[in-house]
Amino acid sequence: MTKEQIQEALMNAKEEVKRADHLFHVTLKYTRTVDVLKSVIERLINSFNFAMEALLIHAHMKKKIEKVPKIPLVKAEAIKKIYADDKKMCDFQNFFMLLRKIDKAKFDRDREYRRHVTMTAKVDDEDAEITIDIIGDYFRKTKEFIACVEEIVENKKE
Repeated sequence: MTKEQIQEALMNAKEEVKRADHLFHVTLKYTRTVDVLKSVIERLINSFNFAMEALLIHAHMKKKIEKVPKIPLVKAEAIKKIYADDKKMCDFQNFFMLLRKIDKAKFDRDREYRRHVTMTAKVDDEDAEITIDIIGDYFRKTKEFIACVEEIVENKKE
């Protein structure tokens, strides 16, 4: 495990955020379909995965864990264990798990091709309504997570 791997994972996370940014600010503006909302969620999940990878490689280098897990949910649990005292980091991992549940859930389409396009996903026996505004919040939260990871791996915060 090397610093280069951490930098590469962070770069990949930022690239995914750029793609999500384009989908959110350009594609969604003109298309307004649930498929675009779903694509943004997939990009955010990918971005989270890469950032979590960077964080876990960093933790491995600091001898906090023996090996870096490959399975996304195991990664999230490992991060929750390592940063148990950091409430924000635990909240980010819970958010990541929510995004995955939304992505895998059955969903309905509503008001497509309009400003209030809505994707209604069945998550834990409840309806989660995903709109353009909610996707915007998810997008900002993902960017915040990447910034947080960057701070940690560049030893500005530990």
